[in-house]
Amino acid sequence: MNKISAAITAVGAYVPDYVLTNKILETMVDTNDEWITTRTGIKERRILKEEGKGTSFLAIQAANNLLKKANLDPLEIDMVIVATATPDMPVASTAVYTASQIGATNAFAYDLTAACSSFLYGMSTASSYIESGRYKKVLLIGADKMSSIIDYTDRATCIIFGDGAGAVLFEPNEEGNGLQDEILRSDGVGREFLKIDAGGSILPASHETVNNKQHTVFQDGKTVFKYAVSNMADVSDKILTRNNLTGDDVDYLIAHQANKRIIDATAKRMKLDQDKVLINIHRYGNTTSATLPLLMSDYESQLKKGDKIVFAAFGGGFTWGSIYLKWAYNS
Repeated sequence: MNKISAAITAVGAYVPDYVLTNKILETMVDTNDEWITTRTGIKERRILKEEGKGTSFLAIQAANNLLKKANLDPLEIDMVIVATATPDMPVASTAVYTASQIGATNAFAYDLTAACSSFLYGMSTASSYIESGRYKKVLLIGADKMSSIIDYTDRATCIIFGDGAGAVLFEPNEEGNGLQDEILRSDGVGREFLKIDAGGSILPASHETVNNKQHTVFQDGKTVFKYAVSNMADVSDKILTRNNLTGDDVDYLIAHQANKRIIDATAKRMKLDQDKVLINIHRYGNTTSATLPLLMSDYESQLKKGDKIVFAAFGGGFTWGSIYLKWAYNS
């Protein structure tokens, strides 16, 4: 009997209609298109404007897109994971609601939170359930409504983030494709450099925390950038070495879209040609948990069965890692 590996067999995505361009941001904060583009690579980002719609709305749209493309009956899904940093609400799981709304009523579901590494960690989790042999179809969704936790008077953060969602289906594979290896890391030193101060158990919401704008993202940009460049590049290089691969062997790098310079540094460390580096940061900005599946969706048509792909991410906490995966199908 061949070894079971966990392969991605379908992809779906959704981004809101409203486009927040750098030109619009120029009217909101003291910044300009050239400054944003040079330092981040971002030209525009999508924003979910409709009141009463949260991360679950994005997740449901992406999941339904996958179900339609794959002609999949949601009743066949065993499990739903929603990787997110912006759940609809505390306590009540976004994944549970999402699963019910898409008709995956035979599935159990839960949220997974690891900041911008949430989807990468989710890939490891979903794969482990498949490899155990107990589950056949695991739906992993990365979704974030980052606009809900951004202060649009803070030019350090409001230029970076956008809203969106992507979904992938993991299934068993006996052809040797799917997830091959992973290196996942974390370090609590990052707790002070990228965070939201209030709304948790340490500092519950109050009039004071709201007035002090402590419910929106704070980022020490220089420190986060330094750690991200070093650590994301390091694990991506290590996963090549551990699997006896060189940059020539890798078909694509699918890296978290936080900053074009971080992605470029990772690719350089891996000695990758630029045409192997998949990019969409200019279109969506940093969608946190959604960046990796949105990349897969945007480039799905050029991914071929057997392609060797390296995934990499870095997020608050700090959390980071790299995954080596062989693509399982031709679009």
